[in-house]
Amino acid sequence: MFQIYCPYCEELREEEEFHPKGEAHITRPADPEACSDEEWGDYLFFRDNPRGVHHELWVHAVGCRKFFNITRHTVSYEILETYRMGEQPTITAESVSRDPAGRESAATARQEGVRA
Repeated sequence: MFQIYCPYCEELREEEEFHPKGEAHITRPADPEACSDEEWGDYLFFRDNPRGVHHELWVHAVGCRKFFNITRHTVSYEILETYRMGEQPTITAESVSRDPAGRESAATARQEGVRA
């Protein structure tokens, strides 16, 4: 079990209090009525599933019940940062440095996020 930092409660809480809700930063089409069926289907059903740094939407279901975003590494499950809705991530796949062995390392850019 690990703990997740809630950016609204401003404290670390156990992971059982949180629920993932999918990919973060999905933009709803400006005019859904003008979308083709294919465009609307892409918006509703298709999500990225990258290997590496990924931004996800989570909810603090047992605590403040607010939605927030997490930057997580999908291979190691390491949470690199948490941030409020409407904010932009400070850690992206492009900003993660690489060590000489070619492994991704975000330890230098890490903010409060998780403690194992």
